[in-house]
Amino acid sequence: MGWSEIDNGRLLSAAELEFDAMITTDQSIRHQQNFAGRRLAMIILPTTSWKKIQIHQREILSATNNLHPGEIVELKFM
Repeated sequence: MGWSEIDNGRLLSAAELEFDAMITTDQSIRHQQNFAGRRLAMIILPTTSWKKIQIHQREILSATNNLHPGEIVELKFM
């Protein structure tokens, strides 16, 4: 989408114009960015391991389907 040069704060604003939700593995994003007043929902995954993410795809899909605007959900895989 040509967003490689956009910093985190502006990236969230740009994403908010195009998407309802975002999935990230950035564990510190909620502490680094101000989410007050945002409508972009976010799911934070506990790992960057594609193998582990694939195992939990149903849990991720369920969390995605139940998101509300501005909500931040941090998943914990067992």
